[in-house]
Formats: sequence, C-alpha cells, structure tokens
Amino acid sequence: MSNELREVIREKYAAFITKKVSCCGSCGCDVPNSKADQAITGNLYDENDLAGLPFDAIQASLGCGNPTALASLNQGETVLDLGSGAGLDVLLSARRVGPTGKAYGLDMTDEMLAEARKNQEKSGITNVEFVKGHIEEMPFPDKLMDVIISNCVINLSVDKDKVLSEAFRVLKPGGRFAVSDIVLTKNLPKKVRMNLAAWSGCISGSLRDVDYREKLTSAGFENISITFTRVYDLSLEAGICTDLTADEYEQIKGSISGAFIQASKPVK
Repeated sequence: MSNELREVIREKYAAFITKKVSCCGSCGCDVPNSKADQAITGNLYDENDLAGLPFDAIQASLGCGNPTALASLNQGETVLDLGSGAGLDVLLSARRVGPTGKAYGLDMTDEMLAEARKNQEKSGITNVEFVKGHIEEMPFPDKLMDVIISNCVINLSVDKDKVLSEAFRVLKPGGRFAVSDIVLTKNLPKKVRMNLAAWSGCISGSLRDVDYREKLTSAGFENISITFTRVYDLSLEAGICTDLTADEYEQIKGSISGAFIQASKPVK
C-alpha cells in the first residue's frame, strides 16, 4: 500500500509540473487555478517577498502555508525543505540565511527537481542545492540542519513517524522544526481516508492535531506548538472532492485546516 500511494502522489505532482494540471484534480477539480486550488494555496505569500523570483516558481507553488515567513531563519543557518517542489520556499529561505548559509530542497519527483533547478538558475541564487530522495529516508548526515521546513508535504507520507524520526536525526541539537501542513481537528469519514486520490490532494493523509503532537513527542521533539492559520471551506461550491455527498461534507465541515507546526530538538 505504501509504494502504491507513493507512486500515485509522484505521478500527480509530475503531471502538475509538466502539464500544469491541478494537484487536486483527482478530488474533482482538473484545471489550474480552480476554486479548489485557490482554497488551499491562494494568498499565502507577500508580493514583496516574491520580488525578483521566477514566475514559474511562484505559479507552481502547491503549499498550504508560508513556513519561510513564520519560521525564524537567521544568517548563516542551514535549512532543509521537505518536498521542495518547484523550489519557491528553498529560494526564499536561501535569501534569508544569506551567502554564509545554505538551503537544501529534498524531493522525490524528477520533474519537480528539474523545474526547481531551472528556477534556481533564473533567480541567480547560489546557496541552494536540490537533492532527490524520500522524506522517510533523508539522504543527509546526522546533525546537519539548523531548521527543517515543509509546506503541505508531510501529510502525504504514509509513514509520518519515520519522517519525524528522520527530521530529528538530521537536525542539530537545538535545531528547529517549522512546517506548514494540513491538520485535522476531528476524524474524517472512511470514504475520504481510503480514497487514494484524496491522499494526493493533501486531505485524507492528514493527522489530527493531537496525533501530530504525540508523534513529535515520540520522535524526541520538545516545545511543540500547533497554530491554525486557515480553515478550509469544503462546501460543494468550493470544488474539493466533489464525489462526496452533502451529508459527507457536513461530517467534515470545519475539520480541515492549514496549520503551522513548531518544535525543537533538545540541546542535549
């Protein structure tokens, strides 16, 4: 099941970047910039922050938040973006850590990596490296990163315990975990949870807020906080998962949110 889901997700995001179709097309919307896309990804970045960055990187952003604005990034730090896509958050991070710092992007999709490297070249930002790999098996040594960010990607993994364990491993003591993700406030109907399409649309794989805290604690993190940033309108008119009935929409109404999750690795 894990490999099947991973391949569904990889194909969906490869199709997005090569054909510019909606990342949530399998949930009922199949055109770019649809209402469903905008409900999740719209209006997340300040125009001043985006100035000078390639339009393709901005247009291809599929996040549910803006971790680069919410995370504390300092000059000289090393940052890792999990599921870096077309590279927008990596480029923004690289600007903030400056020439003495470095920003890594990790992604499993060749098409996304190619797009990200093209956007890096266009931007002229050099303190960046895009690496192929899975967020459950990060190809980095222990204690390399000062900060880990991610934007609506951890919810896609079928082994979130492994993701968080790996994040803990590659962070330096005192390092920070600062990600945007989809978080649930109540359980989803089985029809949504078991829908492979909904996994690639960032919904059914999401964790309950209490479960996110528990998994971070089990991985070794401390100082955990979850701040809700946006509650999603999943009405029929929004165009998200249009195969659900009106009653099923009512069951999940108000339960799906964008959130900023923070934690830290103990200094000792």
